[in-house]
Amino acid sequence: MISSDVIRGYNDTMILYLLFHKPSYGYEISKQIRIMTDEKYVIKETTLYSAFKRLEANGLIDSFAGTKTNGKPRTYYRITDDGRKYYKEKCDEWKVTQEVVEKFILKENEDGNN
Repeated sequence: MISSDVIRGYNDTMILYLLFHKPSYGYEISKQIRIMTDEKYVIKETTLYSAFKRLEANGLIDSFAGTKTNGKPRTYYRITDDGRKYYKEKCDEWKVTQEVVEKFILKENEDGNN
């Protein structure tokens, strides 16, 4: 499992990725994150819904009532145009972040001794 501290800054990016092509709801998004990471990262429900609230407050997603399950309407989320733009910016930022951090990661053939 990956530390939630390491990935915290990328929860929004993962959620926006999953909403990029179609609306979805909390449980399905959580399940997709688990599946896509081979269960190396399981997003906590409180983390997920805090992210939804933040993303919606920032105009990056919006919510709407969907189909009912067990008599209760399911809340769906969809990405906005601003959310698509923000997602692309975060992808560019990730490339730079990865480039920087990789400079400090030992390669297989390095033993750390100088």
